[in-house]
Amino acid sequence: MNIRDDFVLKEINEGYLVGGSIRDLFTKNCVFCDRDISIKGAENFARKIANKWDGTFIELDSENKIYRVVLPDKINFLDISELQGNSIEEDLKRRDFTINAIAYDLAKNEFVDVTGGLKDLKNKVLRHIDDKNFEDDPLRILRAFRFYAVTCFKMTIELENALKKYMPMALNPAKERINYEIMKLFGGDFASGALLKMDEFGLLEKIFPCVTEMKKVPPNTHHHLDLFHHVVETVRQIEILYNKISGFEKEHLDAVDFGGFPRINHLKLAGFLHDIGKFSTWTIEEGGRHRFIKHDDVGSKMVVPLLRDLKFSKKQIEYISCMIKNHIYPSNVIVAPSLNDKVMMRYVRKMDDNVVDNIILAKADRLSARGVDITEEIVNTNISGLDKLLDFYLSKKDSLAPLPKLIDGREIMEILNIKPSPKLGEIINAINEAQLNGDITTHDEAVNYIKNLHL
Repeated sequence: MNIRDDFVLKEINEGYLVGGSIRDLFTKNCVFCDRDISIKGAENFARKIANKWDGTFIELDSENKIYRVVLPDKINFLDISELQGNSIEEDLKRRDFTINAIAYDLAKNEFVDVTGGLKDLKNKVLRHIDDKNFEDDPLRILRAFRFYAVTCFKMTIELENALKKYMPMALNPAKERINYEIMKLFGGDFASGALLKMDEFGLLEKIFPCVTEMKKVPPNTHHHLDLFHHVVETVRQIEILYNKISGFEKEHLDAVDFGGFPRINHLKLAGFLHDIGKFSTWTIEEGGRHRFIKHDDVGSKMVVPLLRDLKFSKKQIEYISCMIKNHIYPSNVIVAPSLNDKVMMRYVRKMDDNVVDNIILAKADRLSARGVDITEEIVNTNISGLDKLLDFYLSKKDSLAPLPKLIDGREIMEILNIKPSPKLGEIINAINEAQLNGDITTHDEAVNYIKNLHL
């Protein structure tokens, strides 16, 4: 869709591209990557656009008159809002940061900048417009760190002072709105830096209380960093790895499969939380070795109530919990006594659609741990093994067919004369494991397997 299409221009008396549209034009060297339009008569305009391009009209905020038109490809969309105040100048002055307060007049084909946003973009400065805007909407406190994650621009002293002043209000907004900003933050190229910045201001622990415990786990022979800085470094390594990939891997991580955000956003959040179970499983053995037995299993359970409280969806929680539970798994696979096709296929089958994600997390975790016992040779060997595992998956993914269901719960209960119970779940899990291993491939083999199963 051409934003300056003749149809668009015909319908616009006074309309402007605003916000991220302009920021992205200067920071990402692209042509209006994100399209936000501020216009008088927003609802009517949005409906006409939806009708013209066979899009879907969605009312996002009836009170503030904000609408979305999702185009037929289900990827591109326009956010259309009612122009606030009597002029575009008034509208812009009500916004949060100068780099978001630049407009592009669609009819006149010129920029409108009343707060110095263009200069701040050039100088890579993050500046707020008015302290009062934080009072009006405390979510803008978190948005400051989100835009830091996106741009890595230097915060002005005035902005830092305002953030300190209004920080007690940071969690006043609804959890759903906080959730949105968190996910946008993790989508930024500099999310790892933003996490450290949030920690400087004491905001990170307000949102993620587990950070307090992470900071208590010191460096050890396997980790040159304390646990908190290790997980932040893991996020940074994911960002580095993500910027190196292309093709199928890039498309996979860019896909919006759940939660309305790309997989990469969720993967970086999982990277930040992947060791959430370490503090509660932490022991120091005689000789000084630090152990965190089953921290992956414990962490996968601990993260559930944390994310529920932040209003993450069931699918989002399942994904992040899965990443935490399995973040050591690929590294264990590649050190198997016999790393053959059968072993690798079992891993691929078990991780299903999360193979790429899981291997990148394992790589980032490995690259973030450089204790005295971890030589460069160990790191390189581990990364090489993970690459081999990934190459195997990429060579097989197009020919993989889902494993058939060999037997269901009802039949199992009939054969064993049992009722629904935790034992039934254990039996089903055992069958799944046996099928993944290639030990059973038919219904008859599954029946014989459960008859001889001892649980």
